[in-house]
Amino acid sequence: MHVFEVLSDPVRRRILELLGPREMASGEVVEAIGAEFGITQAAVSQHLKVLRESGFARVRADAQRRLYSVDAAGLQAVDAWIGQFRSFWEPKLDALATEIARGKRERRNAPMTKRTGKRA
Repeated sequence: MHVFEVLSDPVRRRILELLGPREMASGEVVEAIGAEFGITQAAVSQHLKVLRESGFARVRADAQRRLYSVDAAGLQAVDAWIGQFRSFWEPKLDALATEIARGKRERRNAPMTKRTGKRA
């Protein structure tokens, strides 16, 4: 399955969002996703399987529990593909950062009004 096919599903994207900050037991994922999307444990397990097989999630056994976490390999593939297009937006973001800095500098250097204590 192509990486963007994997990410096109809102359930799988949400699972990755949940796993981003910390490792989670499969039961925790099932509970959160089931409550949010109203899907069964079997459906959540299938989504976890797709994420595992496509390199977006990894699983490890801890006694009887299965702990899931984000696998950077899948995200690196997405980043590599998107990297082709960075030249389109980076100059615009750099220009925006320059304008923001200029505005802050102008506000900092603006004279204070006597009545309100606010900058003019």
